[in-house]
Amino acid sequence: MFHAPRQPARRVFEVRNTAPSLVEDNSADLDGTGGKISVGSRNRRTAAVQFPRSTKGVIAMANITAAPEAFHGRAAPALDEKTSPVTAIIFFALLAAGLGYGAHGLLDDIQSAHETLALGVFVLLGIALLIALGFEFVNGFHDTANAVATVIYTNSMAPVSAVIWSGAFNFLGVMVSSGAVAYSIVTLLPVELILQVGSSAGYAMIFALLIAAIVWNLGTWALGIPNSSSHALIGSIMGVGVANQLMAPAGQATSGVDWGQALNVAEALLFSPLMGFVFSALLLLVMKFLVRAPKLYEEPKSKTPPPWWIRATLIFTCTGVSFAHGGNDGQKGMGLIMLILIGAAPTAYALNRTMPESATPAFVQSAMAAELVFAAHAAAEAPVALVDARRVVGDALRDKNLNRPEVYAGLATLSADIATNVRNYGALAHVPAAATPNLRNDMYLAGDAIRLLPKQGAQFTSAETATLKTYSIGLQDGTRFIPLWVKVCVAIALGLGTMVGWKRIVVTVGERIGKTHLTYAQGASAEMVAALTIGAAEV
Repeated sequence: MFHAPRQPARRVFEVRNTAPSLVEDNSADLDGTGGKISVGSRNRRTAAVQFPRSTKGVIAMANITAAPEAFHGRAAPALDEKTSPVTAIIFFALLAAGLGYGAHGLLDDIQSAHETLALGVFVLLGIALLIALGFEFVNGFHDTANAVATVIYTNSMAPVSAVIWSGAFNFLGVMVSSGAVAYSIVTLLPVELILQVGSSAGYAMIFALLIAAIVWNLGTWALGIPNSSSHALIGSIMGVGVANQLMAPAGQATSGVDWGQALNVAEALLFSPLMGFVFSALLLLVMKFLVRAPKLYEEPKSKTPPPWWIRATLIFTCTGVSFAHGGNDGQKGMGLIMLILIGAAPTAYALNRTMPESATPAFVQSAMAAELVFAAHAAAEAPVALVDARRVVGDALRDKNLNRPEVYAGLATLSADIATNVRNYGALAHVPAAATPNLRNDMYLAGDAIRLLPKQGAQFTSAETATLKTYSIGLQDGTRFIPLWVKVCVAIALGLGTMVGWKRIVVTVGERIGKTHLTYAQGASAEMVAALTIGAAEV
C-alpha cells in the first residue's frame, strides 16, 4: 500500500516472485526505472520496494506482499492456512480432558494403595509430570515434519488436514505401544539414582535431563533445524550421568554412564539413518523395475493433487511414519514418567500391583530356581547377609564387575529373599508400603545383574540360561508396567504437539533440503522405510 501526495487514489502493487534472478540475486530492477526490490530470504513472502523520485509523485519505502515464491519451478504450498475456531476449541478441550484424566488416575492410584503424600512431594510430583509431558508435546511439533512434509509438498493433503491426521495416528501409536522401549531408556541412568529416584538428587536428575532436552528442541525448532528428540534425550541422560560422577564427594564411589548400554543405543541411532539410506534407495530401484508408471516418478508440477492411487500411497506412508513415531517416541516419556512416579509414590508404582494372584506361585518357583543357579556359581563363597548382598550387587553393577563368586552369592541371597517375601504376602498387590521400596530395589538389582552377566563373560548352561530368562521375565513383569492414564496423557501430549508449531521444520524439510523436488516414488520410498525402521525398535 503506497501513499502519493496530492493523489487521492491508492495504488497496490503485487510482485510475483517467480523469476529465478529475483530469487538468486535478492534484488531486481523494475522496468528499468531504477526501482529496486530486495528479498531478504528465499522463504519470505514480504519484500521491500523502493522507487526513485519521479514526475508522478514521490513514492517512499513500502512493504508489499509477494506471492508465494517459486519452489523448484512451481508454487510452494499455502502453509498459512488458518484453523477454524471449532478446531481450536477441540484442541483445548482435548488438552483439558487429558490433564483431568491424568490427575484423576494419579489420585485414584495413590488412594488405592493407601499412600499419603506430603504437600511438598505432591507439588514436586506435579511439576515433574508437567515437564515430562511438556517434553512429549515439544517432541510432537518438532518431529511432525518427518511424516507430513511429503504429503504437503506433493499436494496429497492440505497442511492443516495433514498435521491433524498425523497427530491422530501419533496418538494411536502411543496407545498400542508395548512399553519395551520405555524402560530401556532408563537403563542408561546411574544405578544409585534409579534406586533413590525419590531423593533430592533424583528429582534434580529428572528436572535437568528433561529441561535440557526441551531447551535444545525449542532452540533447533526456532531455527528451523530438523533434530531428533531421541538424540536430545539420550544426550541429556548421558550428561546427568557424567555430572553425577563428577559431583560425587571425594572417596565416594558413584556410577556415571553405563557406557556399554550407551554404546548399544548409539549404534542403533547411527545405524538407523544408514539403513534408511540404503533400503530406501533399494526400494526405489525395485519400484522402478516392478511399477512401470511414469507419473509415479515425476515431480509435482502444480498445486493439483496427484492421481488418486499415488495420493493414497503417500497418505498411507505418512500414516505409517506417524503411527511408528508415536509408538516409539511416546515410550521414552512414559519411561521417565514411571521413574518419577516410582520415586514420589513408591507404594503405588514401585511394584506392579495389577499382576494376578495366580501368577505368584510360578514367580516364586522361578526365583527359587534362580537362587540355586547363583549358589552353584558362587562356588565356596559363604552366604552373605541381605544388607551385604544389596551392597555387593549394587557396587558390582556400578563398577561393571559382576562375574565374581561374591556377586553370585549376593544374587542368591537377594533371590531367596524376593521369593520369601512374595510367597509370604501372597501377591505383589499385598506387599505393604514399608516393604515395597526394598523389594522393588532388590528385584531391580537382580534383573539388571541377569541382563549384564552374559556380557561380562558369565558362562551358563542352556538349562541355567532358560531358568534365568524365566526369572528375568517375572522380575520385569513385577516392576515394569505403565498405567493406562500415563499412556493416555503421553498420547494426548504427543498428538496435540504434532498439530502446532509444525511449519518451521516442514519448510526446512520441504524447501531447503535438495536442489530438486522429490518425485512421488522417492517420497513414498523414504517414508515407508522410515516407518519400518522406527517400528523395528520395538521388536
